[in-house]
Amino acid sequence: MDYRQLGKTDLKISAIGLGTMTFGDQNTEAEAHEQLDYALAQGINYIDTAEMYPVPPKAETFTRTESIVGSWLKHQARERIILGTKVSGPRRGLHWIRGGPASLDKANIRAAIEGSLQRLQTDYIDVYQLHWPERNVPMFGQYQFDPAQEFASGVYGQGQEQAWVSIRNQLETLGELIKEGKVRYIGLSNEQPWGVMEFVRIAQEYNLPRIASLQNGYNLINRGMEFGMAEVLYREKIGLLAYSPLAFGHLSGKYIDNPATKGRVTLFQGYAQRYNKPNVSPASAAYAELARQHHLTPSQLALAFVYQRWFVTSTLIGATSMTQLKENIAAWNVKLSSEIMHEIENLHLRMMNPAP
Repeated sequence: MDYRQLGKTDLKISAIGLGTMTFGDQNTEAEAHEQLDYALAQGINYIDTAEMYPVPPKAETFTRTESIVGSWLKHQARERIILGTKVSGPRRGLHWIRGGPASLDKANIRAAIEGSLQRLQTDYIDVYQLHWPERNVPMFGQYQFDPAQEFASGVYGQGQEQAWVSIRNQLETLGELIKEGKVRYIGLSNEQPWGVMEFVRIAQEYNLPRIASLQNGYNLINRGMEFGMAEVLYREKIGLLAYSPLAFGHLSGKYIDNPATKGRVTLFQGYAQRYNKPNVSPASAAYAELARQHHLTPSQLALAFVYQRWFVTSTLIGATSMTQLKENIAAWNVKLSSEIMHEIENLHLRMMNPAP
């Protein structure tokens, strides 16, 4: 396992991180602990969770994942683990989380961190992230910025403009948590280039904490990170925590021959709109065929591609079985040749970003 510096911090993070969003829904506590034990034994030191998890988010299950991670964490040497969690933002209809939440103001961020610390049974979070921007941005399958959404009426130029807590105020609150020792470093998730640069600019202008990481989706059929964001990460020295490397399971190949195969796609139909687009299935089938031509499994091809990208600091993998987890970690040893990479690029140019 490789270990890489996360942004400008002193954290050395494993090149593979363990995602936990199935814990408490698709995985029991015992199964989750088995995954965590195995991941740690394989050299994985980054564990990623969120107050909203498990996914899909539901009133009856939210916060369950953090509690399961916490019941494992209390038996570990805390200094061996780099722990990341996230505060949920507004605009997603999650009315069961702090009544909305209405915003990423001081009250909501503070309530969120206190809850997470208690459930995770720890005194501090290594990387505390804003799960998604408070302002109007395209995300989770949306891909076009719509200025009409700036207004409560939904009609551009009419109605009351929707307010959002300024980036400066968000950073000030996060800075207080760092000074209090509850958070070591901060990061963003599901952000856009403008937002990343504003967080960097405002932190520098007002001497506030600088973001260390960005957690965005990245895989063979969702390569939007390469259109501008990769340069931002490089020049600003921000670490990318790439999630969904198997594209909700589509790139594992299991839905190609049997679309009814049990998995997240069939269990949670209609949830991940990013992967409900017309060219997702044809592209997934093409990459699966490429993998088999080179005597690889579709999962090995998809994971090895993300593992080898120069701008990815850590790839967050998730699994519902130990068999899946072992294959995902073992794919670290698969190195794609220049020939395979060339063929991947050809497919990409023919079916570019079918799941933005």
